[in-house]
Amino acid sequence: MSTEIAHLRRRLVEFTIQCTTHLELPPIVKYSALSLFFDRFRPSVVRFLQKKKKAEHWLLQPLTESNLQLFVLISIWISCKMHCSRGLSVQSLKSLGDNMITEQLFTVRDFMEAELVFLKVMKFEIGTLNIAYTLLDDLFIHFKEVAKVGELLNFEACMDMMDLLYEKEETSVLYHSSTSLAASILVSSYIITVPKQQWEFPILPWVKMVTNKEEREVVELVGYILSHVLYSHHS
Repeated sequence: MSTEIAHLRRRLVEFTIQCTTHLELPPIVKYSALSLFFDRFRPSVVRFLQKKKKAEHWLLQPLTESNLQLFVLISIWISCKMHCSRGLSVQSLKSLGDNMITEQLFTVRDFMEAELVFLKVMKFEIGTLNIAYTLLDDLFIHFKEVAKVGELLNFEACMDMMDLLYEKEETSVLYHSSTSLAASILVSSYIITVPKQQWEFPILPWVKMVTNKEEREVVELVGYILSHVLYSHHS
C-alpha cells in the first residue's frame, strides 16, 4: 500500500500544484495542502488501513490514483477554509475535480464524504501553524528588515525548492523538522540568487540567532538541498 502511494507521489505533488495554481490560491494554501496530504494524511492512512481488517469506506479501498487525487482536493479545500478570507465552495471544488481527475467522476456527495473520511483518518488534527512555509515566510520578512541584501533574495526560488523537496520520499522527510528546513532553504536561496560579490551579511550566524539551530546542522542541510536541486535541474 505504502509502495503504491510512493509510486504516485510525484504526480500527486504536481496535481496539487496544478490545482492550487488553477484556483489562483495563495502559497500558504498550497503548502498547507501539501503538508496535510503528504506529511499527515499519507502516513496516517497507511497506519489507519493496517489497523483495519476491512476498509470502512469505498474511497479507501482500493486507494486508486483518482481517489488520492480526490483527497488532495480535500486537503486544498480544508487549507482554503483555514487560510482564505473567502472559502472555496464544494461546487467549485467539484468543477475542478471534473476537469482535473480524468479516470473517475465524483459527485458533490463524494466530496462531502471524502472530507469526513480525510478528517477521521487524520483524527481531526489539521493545524498548519508551524509548517515550513510559514516559518520560512517569517524568516524572509525578518531578513529583509535587517539586511539590505535581503531585497536581492528571491522568494520564488525558496518556493521552487520546497516544491522539489516534496517530490521524493527521501527529501520530503526534511519537512518533519520545519525550523531547520526553513532556515536551510533561506540560506540556499541566498547562495543561489544573491550575487557572490554581495555576500556581506553574516547569514549563518543570523540564522543561528533567530532559529536557535546550529550552523553545522544548517550547512549540512543546505548542501543536501542544493545537491538535490541541482540534480533535479539537470535530470
